[in-house]
Amino acid sequence: MAKSSIKKSEKKIKKTTDCSLSTEQYLRLYYYMRLTREFEEAILKLYRQGKIVGGAYTGNGNEATAVGSAFALQANDYLFPMHRDMGAHLVKGQSLRNLMLQHLGRGNSLSKGRDGTGHYADPSLKIYGNISHLGAMIPMAVGVALASKLRNEKAVAMTYIGDGGCNVGDFHESLAMASVMKLPLVLIVENNQFAYSTPVTKQHSAQKISDRALGYGIPGFTIDGTDLDAVYATCKNAVERARAGEGPTLIESVTMRMHGHSAHDGAEYVPKKLLEEWKKKDPVVRIEKLLSDKKILSSKIKDEYGKKISTELEDAVQYAVESPYPSAEEAAIGVFAL
Repeated sequence: MAKSSIKKSEKKIKKTTDCSLSTEQYLRLYYYMRLTREFEEAILKLYRQGKIVGGAYTGNGNEATAVGSAFALQANDYLFPMHRDMGAHLVKGQSLRNLMLQHLGRGNSLSKGRDGTGHYADPSLKIYGNISHLGAMIPMAVGVALASKLRNEKAVAMTYIGDGGCNVGDFHESLAMASVMKLPLVLIVENNQFAYSTPVTKQHSAQKISDRALGYGIPGFTIDGTDLDAVYATCKNAVERARAGEGPTLIESVTMRMHGHSAHDGAEYVPKKLLEEWKKKDPVVRIEKLLSDKKILSSKIKDEYGKKISTELEDAVQYAVESPYPSAEEAAIGVFAL
């Protein structure tokens, strides 16, 4: 893509600063963001109670990115979320019961109890959950985007990677292929300041990760990942651009990982001052203020959502806890070791 064409695409997206979201849509987004936060708090409690074995991850601080990006997709689009994108699963239609079953490793979960967290696939919703080698998700998303183009589905593949994972070869090779073939791909880099314990300043020399987009001849954007309007507007236009056959877009969402890598990690390596600064940009608090300023969210509505979410979570937890683990024979089906 010529440099002038890239600038035109960037200008088109930058013009769309007004999300034009309805009151109903804003309230849905608020619901998903708050549900995401409280679902993950429930997961942490279950982990501390010994009811979850393995890792327990949260996207605290990333709710606006996960929810706002997925909200830009349509039902026929493909989603490849990471372990901090619980909100994207919910927006795409995944049920709380299924997600809770998955985290508790029950036999009636989507992975039949053979794995936990977000390591699952649900073809009915076109959700293909993350694998531990996160960079390997990008070429899979590119392959799906290619298949979508060949089938003329007009469907978009959206996937994510972290500030650390974007340094692996899968990232570069995938964008090289997607750009030259103009595949319907939206790749979001979640720059949450740390790749496990390595700060972003020790990973990248470039000022912005999105600057890499120019090397592939595609538009690249760096946005405030705690700003729901900015996330949704940028992703919506990137999705529309991909659906129109104009190729991929690289979006860098700048956030902060407010918890450790997983529940076992106290994140002592993160400067407390940095966390205090990012607390002021809490995405859930920000959307509450935004909707209050717009006269959309009242104390009454906020309380009603709180009760609704509490009831839904209690149902999901009880259902999952009371569900059986897989039998030894079932747990071994489809599991391979080298």
